[in-house]
Amino acid sequence: MMADYLLFATERYALPILQPLADALQDAGHAVHAWLVDGAAGASLPAPVRRIDTARAAVALRPRAVFSAANWVPSFVAGAKVQLFHGFNVEKREDARGHFRVRGLFDLYCTQGPATTAPFQALADRAGHFKVVETGWPKLDPLFAPDDPLAERLRAAAGGRGVVMFASTFTERLSAAPHLYDAIAAQVAAGERYWLLTLHPKCAPEWVARYRALAGDNACFVETEQLVSAERAADVLLADTTSVVSEFVVQRKPVVTFRNRAPKPHMLDFDDPAALPAMLARGFAPTQDLLAALAAYAERIHPYRDGQSSQRVIAATDALLAGTLGPLRRRPAGAWLRSLQIRRELGYWGPAAR
Repeated sequence: MMADYLLFATERYALPILQPLADALQDAGHAVHAWLVDGAAGASLPAPVRRIDTARAAVALRPRAVFSAANWVPSFVAGAKVQLFHGFNVEKREDARGHFRVRGLFDLYCTQGPATTAPFQALADRAGHFKVVETGWPKLDPLFAPDDPLAERLRAAAGGRGVVMFASTFTERLSAAPHLYDAIAAQVAAGERYWLLTLHPKCAPEWVARYRALAGDNACFVETEQLVSAERAADVLLADTTSVVSEFVVQRKPVVTFRNRAPKPHMLDFDDPAALPAMLARGFAPTQDLLAALAAYAERIHPYRDGQSSQRVIAATDALLAGTLGPLRRRPAGAWLRSLQIRRELGYWGPAAR
């Protein structure tokens, strides 16, 4: 039976997370609607996804489920509230303030792999007001699709050269963008390798402009919505403490990191911009130990390589709604205050859907 589903996002970077899920829902014959607010308000998902522009319209829709790629979700909209996550746990903050913070807004957490499933399951066992199912991450479904025309075009532009992807977080204290600009610009000018350059959409506009200006015969700038294709096309990633590192590692490809907040054995971490050429050389000639560390980490964070995570998310949501995951306790008292704040942020004081 066809049902209505709502996709919810607050930033542009959520669109590549939601698009594979939208495709899977539509393939199953369902109607998909998108409510994009705040930083995502100027973006869109392609038809036949239908746009919702107001809170009142979202309430009137009465969706079967709301899938959120943000830290929060409007509780006054009907349907199961499903958390998809906007990235991997890259340890930017302590667990209680970061990836494992539970706000009392979601009914179901669809986790990416064992590294996040176990901690969230422990939290669910104590709290009782949400369920946890390990599904893999919808954003990475296209990473393992049979073909990717954009990735093929990016590889073709390299003309047989090795391909380096550069990605940076927007968190100022952790961003490599200001520190590595001169070293990257020199590498691009030399032309030994082809560069795919991208910055988080919340990075300072002046740095986005400077990196865009490096595009030419030896480099191109990649938009947020094209990240997965760039990851497929690249041989080596250069990054900092962005979750793109984990996305890239799922492919078992080498990552070179600049001053990563929590460097691990699968990373080639360095802190001196002058060392960039030597670190890239190491990335393009990985040792067996490094390859083994990459594979081990990938298995912990996202063992799924079948491109079917979206389908698992749908199945988990169906199980939640059917009651086969068990009953849920009442939401914690603090969730009421957060729901009130969300109403204020979205400008909606009408009745909640029932």
